[in-house]
Amino acid sequence: IQKEELLRCKTYKQLQSTPMLTKGFASASRNLCRSASLAPKPTIPGPLRVGSPVAGLSHLPVVPSAATCSASPVSRKTSSPSSRRTVTMASASSALEWDKDDSRRMLHVVYRVGDLDKTIEYYKKHFGMQLLRMRDVPEGKFTNAFLGYGSELEHCVLELTYNYGVDSYPLGDGFGHFGLAVNDVYKTAESIQSSGGQVPRPAGPVKGGSTIIAFAKDPTGYSFELIQREGKIPEPFAQVMLRVFDLEKSIQYYTQALGMTLLRKRENPEGRYTLAFLGYGPEEENTVFELTYNWDRKEPYDKGGGYAQMAISTNDVYKTAEQIRAAGGTLTKEPGPASPNIPTKICATTDPDGWKIVFVDNEDFKKEF
Repeated sequence: IQKEELLRCKTYKQLQSTPMLTKGFASASRNLCRSASLAPKPTIPGPLRVGSPVAGLSHLPVVPSAATCSASPVSRKTSSPSSRRTVTMASASSALEWDKDDSRRMLHVVYRVGDLDKTIEYYKKHFGMQLLRMRDVPEGKFTNAFLGYGSELEHCVLELTYNYGVDSYPLGDGFGHFGLAVNDVYKTAESIQSSGGQVPRPAGPVKGGSTIIAFAKDPTGYSFELIQREGKIPEPFAQVMLRVFDLEKSIQYYTQALGMTLLRKRENPEGRYTLAFLGYGPEEENTVFELTYNWDRKEPYDKGGGYAQMAISTNDVYKTAEQIRAAGGTLTKEPGPASPNIPTKICATTDPDGWKIVFVDNEDFKKEF
């Protein structure tokens, strides 16, 4: 970098014409300029100012510029490009570490349903959920219903959205399923079937393992994986499964931009797919993302029109936005109030496959209750 700076500001030519230059310094400069052509050429944020010292060359005499050759000495403080780069890199590194001081958890997953009343009753009866609250927005022509297994201040919940007059949605092939942890998968699956519900995958051990699972479908067509867990279940809403086109790129985004932890990966050579589980705590106690990568997939997935987004809490949406930027992510909503009529501060982003994530200010979120 130092050699490149000498070349960029044509230091060698300037030094040749400087009377103060010693013969030894001229020789050293020529050697630097010749060897610089063999070195990589990094991008330099602006030219080096002649008359200011170059980091690493402080043992060499400083070449004065015309502006500094005055009768009275002038005190100047300059910052070299290398020092500015160091500050920028330090700031980016600090932004990427913000999640370690933050308090994050998944708040609610948002998706659209065709028959709100029927879906609410289905979830209450078959999944043991509670209707926590409802919100009707006539001017927006939609209604929200929040269902889950406890207070929204402690659990991740499902936010159902019913748009007036829309009774069905194309679900695409990108969204996979929601996962629910239950004590008895066989009993839950039997209850759904006996009531006329769909259980396309009967209860039984997972292929190649011992965990008991089943798959059910709700009235809109969303798949729910029932996962058997013993004893007390701290967070019954276990997971959200999404399919991704580039697993390693997605893992990097979720860990660096969203600050999640890669909890585990599991490859299935026979089925030709890989699973990655990411979240803000152990999956036995928290809602997590299950990302699925199908080895033979040749094109991106269709996200459909049903699944909308995941909302995640944060202590500072502005710092969280900086972390997303520092990790190379993009913001679809700059940090600030959700809207002119909703003061809750949020920021939003999308992952490499276009799945939307919204960060919500912790204190503002608590004011909603």
